[in-house]
Order: sequence, then structure tokens, then C-alpha cells
Amino acid sequence: MITQDQFNTEIDLIITNAIREDVGDGDHSSLACIPAEATGKAKLLVKDKGIIAGVEFAKQVFAYIDKDLKVETHINDGSPVNYGDIVFYVEGSSQSILKAERLVLNAMQRMSAIATKTKQFVDLLEGTGTKVLDTRKTTPGIRALEKWAVKIGGGENHRFALYDMIMLKDNHIDFAGGITKAIEKTKQYLKDTNRDLKIIVEARNLDEIQEILKTEGVYRILIDNFNYQDTKKAVALIGNTCLTESSGGINEQTIRNYAECGVNYISSGALTHSVYNMDLSLKAV
Repeated sequence: MITQDQFNTEIDLIITNAIREDVGDGDHSSLACIPAEATGKAKLLVKDKGIIAGVEFAKQVFAYIDKDLKVETHINDGSPVNYGDIVFYVEGSSQSILKAERLVLNAMQRMSAIATKTKQFVDLLEGTGTKVLDTRKTTPGIRALEKWAVKIGGGENHRFALYDMIMLKDNHIDFAGGITKAIEKTKQYLKDTNRDLKIIVEARNLDEIQEILKTEGVYRILIDNFNYQDTKKAVALIGNTCLTESSGGINEQTIRNYAECGVNYISSGALTHSVYNMDLSLKAV
């Protein structure tokens, strides 16, 4: 995973680009009918049920728009919410509140949906020792927000992007001429470029797992699209040689069964690509 400084930079870029996209040369609706000196107060109202996420992001947005806006937080990130709950109040320039409104709502609605789904998966794994991972199957341009939401929901972040971890999947292996060649070429590349990146290798069957285990330096084996029986065999074969990760269409009905096979991690693209936004509103008070 990227450093906290890198992550903070991603968040800053998201805010800057989102405001550029949404505001342009001015919020003319507000400029036209609300005096520049007018002040007001608004509340973030929950009209749904789940896990709230994006409160801290909202504070950053408000500060970016207007450092004089004041936020009074009533419910923190990661907390369960129900219909009618008030997450926070924001007070200050009415024009500033309206300028920030859409970005705050868009981000918090999506982040809360992701956090809610992640928490469901985490709860299903309680007591197994298996952790939930996200993937790169995120919305282009706002990956940092979606991965932040996974953490808020109790999950773990996989690699952030292509540059912070090596992940040799089926196409890499086939293009490279096989698993052993792919791994050896990767290790040589890391040595030649003086990079310290962890290596994950995908296995499509038990024979490929046995081949991976013949080569040192693999951090984690991705046990992809295996059934329960073969996943148990894979975990037994790997033992303590490296970490294990199951993936491939795993859902709420199957996730517990895969965890009970003994894998360290289960990754799911559904955490970020298959959620329905939580219904939230920012209402003047």
C-alpha cells in the first residue's frame, strides 16, 4: 500500500479536480440570489441505514472551499447510522456551503455504501482470522476515496495501483512464457531497478501452486476461482511458505466457506464495483 503522504496527495487531487469540474468559473445559482455576506447552517441528514463514511473527507472539502466554515460532528466515520440521524452540522458562508454540497454528498453516499458492504463481509468472517481485501476495480479518479471507505468498514487495502506491488496474473504468466519465467524475470527486474516490491502470483490450479512453491521470493499466492475442496488442498500445500488469498466471484453466501478453508485473505471487487449509494441529504436549518 502507498504511504500516508502519497494517500493524502491523492485526496488533495480528488478535491481539487472535483471542485474544478463542478464549480468552474463560479456557482452562479448561489451568486445570483444569495448575498456574499450571508451566513447559514446545514445538517447532513441520513435517509438510509448502514455504516457512515466520508465525514473526515467532508471536513477537508469544507476547509478547501472556505477555511472559516465550522463543522460540528455528531457521528464519526465507521459508526452505524439509521434513518433520521444527523451526522454533522456545518455553519458559515451560505455560498461556501452550497459550493461544497454536491462533492460532499457524492463522496459520502458512495463511501458509506462501500463501508456498509465491507462491514457486512467483515462480520461474516468473524472468528475465522481471514481478512477482507479490496481490489483495483474502483471508479477511475476516486480510488483513494473508495479504498478509504473499505478501511472505514473494517476491511484491508490491497495494492493501491500498478506501481506499489507486483501482481503476476494469468496474462502476465502466459505472455512471459510460464510461471517460473514470470517470477524469475520479475525478481531480476526488481534487482536491476533497485525496487523493493512484494510479489503476488496468481494460480489457476494446484499444479501451478506447486510450481510457484519451487521458487523463492513470493509474498502471497492468489488462489483464483478454486472450489472449496481445492482451496483447502492449496492452503495445505502452501503451509507457512507464504500468505494465501482467495478470489473470484466470492459473495456473501460463499465468503465464510472460503475463509474456513484457511486462507489469510479474501479479495472482492464487489466491495467497490457493486454497491448502491447511501441516501444522504444536506439540508439548511
